[in-house]
Amino acid sequence: MSPDLPDARRIRDLLRASMWGPLEVVPTTGSTNADLAERARSGAPEGAVLIASEQTAGRGRLDRQWVSPAGSSVSMSLLLRPTPAFPQWGWLSLLAGMAVAAALSDVASSAGSVTLKWPNDVLIGGRKVCGILSERVEHPDGARAVVGIGINVALTQAELPVPEATSLLIEGMPTDQSVLAASVLDHFAELYRRWQISGSLRGEYEARCASVGAPLTIQVDPRHRVEGTGRGVDEFGRLQVATAGGIETFAVGDVVHAKLGR
Repeated sequence: MSPDLPDARRIRDLLRASMWGPLEVVPTTGSTNADLAERARSGAPEGAVLIASEQTAGRGRLDRQWVSPAGSSVSMSLLLRPTPAFPQWGWLSLLAGMAVAAALSDVASSAGSVTLKWPNDVLIGGRKVCGILSERVEHPDGARAVVGIGINVALTQAELPVPEATSLLIEGMPTDQSVLAASVLDHFAELYRRWQISGSLRGEYEARCASVGAPLTIQVDPRHRVEGTGRGVDEFGRLQVATAGGIETFAVGDVVHAKLGR
């Protein structure tokens, strides 16, 4: 196995957080989220992790396709059983974005270059490097959540899906997927622990989110656009936007930052 590709034993050795396991790495799969959701329905415990270096049928937000060529990206899904009430679960995707941003900031030449775009896109220099999708999974003993994270690691400029994307390779950042996965899991475990207690990490998220204070447009659906300035997030992680008509709150929508055009 290439030293850059994820290896289950190395990840376990690197992990500091104790909540993760069982942890499995597969070379390829259709969707780590779909696979882990099926395991959740069969009784897999909180903390189960599935990682792949290739996805052939992954999905992003709004049912967009998320396909990762072999070895160029790391796709990981985490199984959780949150204790806060379901309306608070919107924070899970935000926590995942914060965890990835923290892991990348640890190794970036300029930590300030790594930011978030609401709700959970991770950006380097304003270009998207990571996408996240959280899903609820029903179970007779109580609902679970599966949080999927896809990070562009070794894509070249020619392989990028859109011009607004980037990869760790392009940004000159380390591409060891085992180290990256362990760091993301450790950061997520700490954020998740504190969120389980408080139900919100508003201040911490807002400090890193480039959507706060930025002129932006929210594309709510194909026929509904709202322009304004990001003001922050509420206790449920929803985006608050100052518009011509006052403060509006959004639970879903595509954000386009006017300054970056992204």
